[in-house]
Order: sequence, then structure tokens, then C-alpha cells
Amino acid sequence: MRPLARARVLAVTGVPGAQETIAKARLGGKMGYVVADAATGQVLESHNPLLARPPASVAKALTAQYALDALGPTHRFVTRLVATGPLVSGRIEGDLVLVGGGDPLLDTTALAEMAARLKAAGVREVAGRFVVSSGPLPQIARIDADQPDHLGYNPAVSGLNLNLNRVHFEWKRAGAGWNVTMDARTAKYRPEVALARMQIVDRRSPVYTFSASGGQENWTVAKAALGKGGSRWLPVRHPALYAGEVFQTLARAQGLVLPAAVAISGTVRGAVLVRRESAPLRLILEKMLLHSVNLTAEVTGLSATIARGRRVRDLSGSAAEMSDWLRREMGLRKPRLVDHSGLSDRSRLAPSDMVAALLRTGPDSTLASILKPMKMRDSDGNLAPDSPYGLRAKTGTLNFVSGLAGFLDTGGAGSGGSGRTLVFAMFSADMARRRLIRRADRERPPGARGWNRRAHRMQWALLNRWAEIYG
Repeated sequence: MRPLARARVLAVTGVPGAQETIAKARLGGKMGYVVADAATGQVLESHNPLLARPPASVAKALTAQYALDALGPTHRFVTRLVATGPLVSGRIEGDLVLVGGGDPLLDTTALAEMAARLKAAGVREVAGRFVVSSGPLPQIARIDADQPDHLGYNPAVSGLNLNLNRVHFEWKRAGAGWNVTMDARTAKYRPEVALARMQIVDRRSPVYTFSASGGQENWTVAKAALGKGGSRWLPVRHPALYAGEVFQTLARAQGLVLPAAVAISGTVRGAVLVRRESAPLRLILEKMLLHSVNLTAEVTGLSATIARGRRVRDLSGSAAEMSDWLRREMGLRKPRLVDHSGLSDRSRLAPSDMVAALLRTGPDSTLASILKPMKMRDSDGNLAPDSPYGLRAKTGTLNFVSGLAGFLDTGGAGSGGSGRTLVFAMFSADMARRRLIRRADRERPPGARGWNRRAHRMQWALLNRWAEIYG
């Protein structure tokens, strides 16, 4: 990573033409942007460069760099099955412990493979308990407490995660009622889950309600919202117990009958019977940036903080450590992040700081290589298949909040360009309108879709403008 003079990032230039593009979007609120030359760090154009706005999922790019720096691109998360006593004639004389290592992409198919490997190791019986442990990561009930309960992208966070900590709710019309299932499905398996229960209630709204008691997760759904059938993923709030119940079902299919899982915290000692490694961190982060997976961002961010020797109790504490690292190691001025995914609107980041981070990593870095390649669009938001420009970027979207940051390749001499790579960041937000949204309406509030559509058109207009002027 090459050092960057902060003064370059904070330069302000005149922006004739850009003001009309911003005004045409009719976003209300405020927006800011910075665009710079990737090779020299020179700021080419800016508007409100120090204006701190919620970065939304653009924050995931910073989290990716934070995790890569602490853990390395080849790091693998390890999930283990541990016996606390000796294995004698197929019987574990002690507890069997499923220990999470922070793998954010662990799924039911992976657990099924672990159950089969446990059988192959000769385990037929467990004398003690069946225990689940989230390892060194804290268990956090939800990423953002301000979001509605039923949003699958706002699950619990733990060191033992399964199916992105979501349960699959499906309903089908059957006579005068509906058949309802709650399961932990993958393409190959579909074990039903008792930890999460669904009750159909005769009402119009709210569509869902949620309560939890003693490890049981209770949902209700409004009958008026069901129709003939459908499905959706709902968040899980007790991820270690969820993984334990699913593993219990899969182990039974292998002939091993386990008692109900008991959750513990702290270090687990014993013989490792089965060890499962995740994909390399680089691939995990590439998928996270491609699909903007909140759970992956939080788990990798927490894991990076722990790897740096810091104690972690919650997301905000870990995000504060990441903000300190961004200031200390990346040269940012005032990043204020409260999570690693950008789901909370309480995080703040200025476009000048985002550009500083991208300039520091550079267009040939691992981070740049795993940013999502995006197809160019014209200034009206329509696909532009003949565009000579290339874009690697991270989007960020909340209701009345929109961000975009990355690298814009302006094309080679053969396409009429100089081959210059631009680094940019732009953040827009109408926080006044966002604050008026009722909690029950936060999934699809009135006016938000149109606002975000206009924000995206403005972003494409600015990107094409910069490529034409500075390429």
C-alpha cells in the first residue's frame, strides 16, 4: 500500500455541469463525491468531499480490506466436532461439541458431510451431552435493532452460523387452511426445524410478529398476506442452537442419536474428531461483495478484530476498532462506523475518506480484484453494452440512502481513452425523510424506491461524465 498525501484527497475543484446532474435527481437531503486519478492520487473533481453520510453497504469494501489485512486472503474458518472424553468401542465417554470457528457460509449440506465423517470416525454413541459453542465470537441477536424483525438480511451473528442464520418458511394452500413448514433447506437437504415455529393469525397487519422465550423462536403471520402459497427466509436469533438442532437431525440419519443441544460459551478442550475448513477468505469476501451479504461482513469484521488481539463484545465495539485502524493505517480522517456491513444508518463516512482508502489499496490490489465488475449504463440508467469503460465497485442502498465507490477504467487508446483509472466515491442521503419512516414500513416505505432509482441514474450520469472528461 502506498502512502497518500491527505491534502490531495481534500482538494476541491469547480464542478460546472455536475451541479445540474445533482439538481435533476431531486433527491433532497445532501450528497457528496470525490473522483481522483488512481495513479497520482490527484483529486480531479469533488462536491461536498467532507460531507459524512451513511455509507450503507459500501462499508463492506472497507471491512473486506480490514479482514484481508488481519487474516490474510488464504485464511480459512474451521468448524470442529470435539469429544471431551475418549472414544471407546464407538462410544464417546464425555460430551460431543460442535464448535463454530466463524465460517459465515456454513450450510446444512456442510453439516451433513460432517455428520457422515463422524460416523466414519467410528462414533456410534455419546455418553454425555451434545453441546454447541460459538467459539471466540460473541453471540449477537441482530445486526441492527432498528430494522423490522422479519428481515432475513438482519439475522443474529455468532461464531456458529448456519444458512446465513435464516430459516425457510413455506406455506401452501390446503383446503380452508395452509400447510406450513419451517426448515433449514439447501439444494440437497430439507430438515425441518422446531426451534422456529409459525402460527397463522386472522388479521391483516402487521404481516409478521416475533417473540422469543427460552431459546424458542415464535412467529405469527397474518392470514390475509398468505394467498395460495409462497415462501421467504426469516432470520434466526439463536444461531448456535439452530445449528445444533439441524446437526442432531442429520446425525440421526447416520444412526447417531443425540440429545437436544446445549449452548455454552468459552474454550472447549478435547479431541478433534472432525475438522471442516471453509473456502479461503478471498473467495468468501468476493461472494460477500458480489451479493452484499451482511452476515459475512459482520463475522469477518469481528474475526479481524479478534485476530488483532482486541476483546469483542458487540458489533459497535468491533466497528470502532475498525474505524481506529482506518484512521491509523489507511490515513482516513473521520470514519465513524457502528457495524461492519453498513446496515445501520448511524454509520458515517465522507467520500474523501472512502477515496483515500481506495487510493491506499490501489487498483491492482486484492480488494480491487474482488470488487464486483459492473456493466456500464448510460446517463438514463440503461445498459450500455458498447461502452468502452470498465467498472469495479461496491454499491450501498438503504431507504433514502445511496452510495457507490470503486474504480472506473476509462479504456485504452484504441477506444479513444487514455487508459486512466479513476477512483471515486459518492454518497447521497435524505435523512429527514428516512427518520419519518415507521418501523413497520421500513422494508418498503412509500417513495423510497423512486428516490433510490433517481439516485442511481444520477450516479451513472456522473460516472459517464467523469470518464468522458478525465479519461
